Amino acid sequence: MRRLVILLACALIAVGGLGVVSPLVATAATSTSGGSGDAAATTDVYTPVIAQLLGDDHPRAVKGTDGKYHALYELVITNARPVTATIQSVTVVDAADTTKVIEQLQGADLLAHLRSLDTKQATDATIEPNGTRILLVDLDFATQAAVPKATMHTFSVLGQNNPGSKEPTAGTYTITKVPFDGPAIRTLAAPLRGDHWVVTNGCCGVAAAHRKTILPVNGALYDAQRWAIDYLQLDAQGHFFEGDEHDVKSYDYYGTDIHSVASGVVVGSLDGQPDQVPGQLPDPSTINVQNVDGNHVVVDIGGGQYVFYAHMVPGSVAVKVGDKVTAGQVLGKLGNTGNTSAPHLHIHVMNSASVLGSMGLPYVIGSFQFAGQVDGAAFAAATGVEGDYGAGVQATPEARTKQFPLDLNIVDFPAK
Repeated sequence: MRRLVILLACALIAVGGLGVVSPLVATAATSTSGGSGDAAATTDVYTPVIAQLLGDDHPRAVKGTDGKYHALYELVITNARPVTATIQSVTVVDAADTTKVIEQLQGADLLAHLRSLDTKQATDATIEPNGTRILLVDLDFATQAAVPKATMHTFSVLGQNNPGSKEPTAGTYTITKVPFDGPAIRTLAAPLRGDHWVVTNGCCGVAAAHRKTILPVNGALYDAQRWAIDYLQLDAQGHFFEGDEHDVKSYDYYGTDIHSVASGVVVGSLDGQPDQVPGQLPDPSTINVQNVDGNHVVVDIGGGQYVFYAHMVPGSVAVKVGDKVTAGQVLGKLGNTGNTSAPHLHIHVMNSASVLGSMGLPYVIGSFQFAGQVDGAAFAAATGVEGDYGAGVQATPEARTKQFPLDLNIVDFPAK
């Protein structure tokens, strides 16, 4: 829900890497996720548009509440030549059998997945000389067995496909191997208690605010929030608030305890930021990298994974850096601090202690109940979080284990 969390708009800079691939309009040889060739590549090919995986971690597919296995990653695409290039299509294929198509992006679908470095959706598939774009790749598979060990990417490009050419010509080549051997999927406890929590800004789809929030931090591009969730709670009337939307106390779930989803050590915290007035975003001039997420806690849960809990009530942060915490321990209370327009818990798992300078990781929640689905069209049409969403609540919740909650799911969490 883009109204809840809109991070700082920044100019992004990225550098593409060269790929060693097969001849044009032919089956691909292998290449690494960084784009450089390996020993199996036997033919060098001129590739005017190059691509490399964003970040160091490889993706890993996770089971969602729809029963499918979802994988997210991004490709940094650069036109490395002095002739304008136009991407006609990008086809994601199984690296073990490049004739096996997983997803093809072209036309409007390609543009929906293509971003400029300021994260705005591309208006066309043309890349200026030396220009860079980001391609959001969102894949889903019916079963775990259907998930490939790696993908590659067939680019059909109008560009300088011959080093001496001054005019664009057509070319097709397969590059950029992305192994699906990323960090292990962790099973975590629920971060909240009670019924009818709604997943907003969640997986999957390229339109959600979190999915496209790729930021230049500490000298590199990061997508810390690709698996992030903003949790809000419906009341008995199917509303997020009753009365004055500009009063945090109108939101019944304001001040709810936030629980640690795993044991670990606190490596980051911030308190003392005031609540924002809900119903509107704060003045952008008051938001910076340090306070954008309001009062928050970062917990190192081991194995190179960290959990981030944001937007807590002022004065409620119950832990400090260096504290050891256990799963279920209260870390603070759900609030409306930082860059936010309604009380909510923002939570994501990442591969470093930096809340923005890290890559987001998937996980599953050990036990919860699927209680329904908010109407997406009605939710998107609302200017804020107003509306009656009670019709989406199921009469009988369904028990779920080891799944990742998806966008606009209504979920019930255990009381303990």
